[in-house]
Amino acid sequence: MQSGVLRVLRATAASWWRHRELRRTGQRALAQLLERQTVLRDLGYLKQAASLPNAHVICGEGGTFLHLGWTTVLTFAPIERFPLATLAVARGTPFIDIRPVTDVIAFANLPRVVRDGSVDPHSSGPGKSVSLATYIDMVEALGAGIANDPRPCRST
Repeated sequence: MQSGVLRVLRATAASWWRHRELRRTGQRALAQLLERQTVLRDLGYLKQAASLPNAHVICGEGGTFLHLGWTTVLTFAPIERFPLATLAVARGTPFIDIRPVTDVIAFANLPRVVRDGSVDPHSSGPGKSVSLATYIDMVEALGAGIANDPRPCRST
């Protein structure tokens, strides 16, 4: 594991208001324990993002989401203020920037990305799911920006 990744995760965990408050009230050992648990949890998320075929990061006006199959990690902030998602993208996780998308209704009607790797043969309608590559094709047609494109012959 790169020391830069650990440095960012440790600094992020130490900056949480609860951990700062614990240190301020003299509960330094508890703060350090919680920070260590947070860093280990986030490292697990990064490992999942690197190993799961449908893991991806989406950033829109409503916040940033790190989709890891059945798990989603989110914040109501842009990716620039979500270090875990920024690290995942820096390490190669596909990134879908939907902030330029203006047709919100069309975006809301898109199917979801499959969670467990199986592709739904009936990929239209509510509750349906498609592969990550198909989803990227659909959202890109709406004007979204793509980084770390997992589709063959398309990488930015």
